[in-house]
Amino acid sequence: MSLNREKYQALVTLLEQLRSDATTTQIVAPELRQGVTSLQQFFGQQIVPLADENWRVQSYQTEMSKQLRLLEIDVMFLQGARQASTAQTRLQTISDRLTTLIQYCNAILQPEAEGEK
Repeated sequence: MSLNREKYQALVTLLEQLRSDATTTQIVAPELRQGVTSLQQFFGQQIVPLADENWRVQSYQTEMSKQLRLLEIDVMFLQGARQASTAQTRLQTISDRLTTLIQYCNAILQPEAEGEK
């Protein structure tokens, strides 16, 4: 399981970096789009193939996959934003979605409750 933990930890690092970039710098949409594409590639190549028979982890992976697709759509909407206020709202939505993804990873990384098997 330690290799799996390392991969999820690497995903958290990527998510946190992208969230930081989206909230603290004047990131342009194409850069953000590239970051999301990199995230999706990492997820598809490193996380999806992880064989885990735990239903809890599988359900988190499914939700993460959905959130990544929605994140891609959010970035497209950001690219289409014409007003600064709209762009700011889109960036907040992107940041919130990245936070959700980080929380999912952290939930997977948490040791299971004793009664749960």
